[in-house]
Amino acid sequence: MGTKAAEEVAQRRREQRGWYFYDWACSVYSTSVLTVFLGPYLTSVAEEAADADGFVHPLGIPVRAGSFFAYSVSLSVIVAVLVMPLVGAAADRSGRKKPLLAAAAYTGAAATTAMFFLDGDRYLLGGALLIVANAAQSVAMMLYNSYLPQIAPPEERDAVSSRGWAFGYASGALVLVVNLALYLGHDSFGVSETTAVRICLASAGLWWGAFTLVPLRRLRDRRAASDGRTTATASGFRQLAATIRDMRRHPLTLAFLLAYLVYNDGIQTVITQASVYGSEELGLGQSTLIGAVLLVQVLAVAGALLLGRLARTYGAKRTILGSLVAWTLTLAAGYFLPAGAPVWFFVLAAGIGLVLGGSQALSRSLFSHLVPPGKEAEYFSAYEVSDRGMSWLGPLLFGLTYQLTGSYRDAIISLVAFFALGFVLLARVPVRQAISDAGNPVPARI
Repeated sequence: MGTKAAEEVAQRRREQRGWYFYDWACSVYSTSVLTVFLGPYLTSVAEEAADADGFVHPLGIPVRAGSFFAYSVSLSVIVAVLVMPLVGAAADRSGRKKPLLAAAAYTGAAATTAMFFLDGDRYLLGGALLIVANAAQSVAMMLYNSYLPQIAPPEERDAVSSRGWAFGYASGALVLVVNLALYLGHDSFGVSETTAVRICLASAGLWWGAFTLVPLRRLRDRRAASDGRTTATASGFRQLAATIRDMRRHPLTLAFLLAYLVYNDGIQTVITQASVYGSEELGLGQSTLIGAVLLVQVLAVAGALLLGRLARTYGAKRTILGSLVAWTLTLAAGYFLPAGAPVWFFVLAAGIGLVLGGSQALSRSLFSHLVPPGKEAEYFSAYEVSDRGMSWLGPLLFGLTYQLTGSYRDAIISLVAFFALGFVLLARVPVRQAISDAGNPVPARI
């Protein structure tokens, strides 16, 4: 290997290591803030502000205090869907992703840190900070993901994507352990329970901001490939529609995105509804559910790395298909779990953890092969919308099944439909042809 080639490899490795650290930085927000602490705490703040009938009135609109968190998350998704396509197109045109990544990341980190001031009956402050932080995280993740095809050649992409996910889950588990120690032992630290929660929320923002410095120092901007497009003035939805129209010239890329939308909807629904299933159907306590979340985080590190290794041997597509079979078996096992048996719930959490990180990591790396050169951020904006903005069919099916049957067991098994349909749709995508049609080199094993 010549000196120049060796320098290029060293530079690529440096960028990859820096790239991993953005997952390390922002995953704490997803784990400690969204999954564990903010939902119950913001709901309690809204209840403190509610009237005698249990309603709060943001902008004069009557909203049940118990629904305020869910509505705030939904509104943040709408904001993200509007902003992501515009930012993605601007990043591809200008070639300056790093300043946009910095702006999105530090907007989200600042909003999360400011959650320390969420106390008393300040539910409107909490809702506003959640909307800003969640939308900013979606935009930043879109930009972060779009670096993958630029920092990793085709043969390295599965491994690099898997390591990024592993870094994120390791970070989430590490900080969650510290947060839980503070929360459960708040009296010994001389703080109230609510103050402990506020410290946990703010610490996630500080962690996010501090470690974002690493990728910002190591990632490089690339010169944009001019394709004659002018500066966009369209709305987010119009820009997203333009991206989808462009994807129609690459129908196999669109076919993969459809398959991903379906099975990822199932994955996201399992993540969000597993605790409901555990508490309402299995009668498990909060400490058991939090312990299960921590177990998922820890095993997702090993799962992401394991599936990354399997992809080297069997290819990303086959490995993802195998993970969808594993998801189906896990849900089937969950249907038969006995109530009041936390050990078996932990076994179920272990199964989820082992397939969770790998299926997400390999989906990201496989999609990166299907993106035409020079349109990474724009296409990943559509990918991120599929990831975050379209994951509502699963919860809807879960809710309708429970409403019709009165059984959470029937509701959880109904989600098998997403993994079965996703399997069929993905199996029908000829990925080698899709990669070639997108104008990218086809790896020896994919």
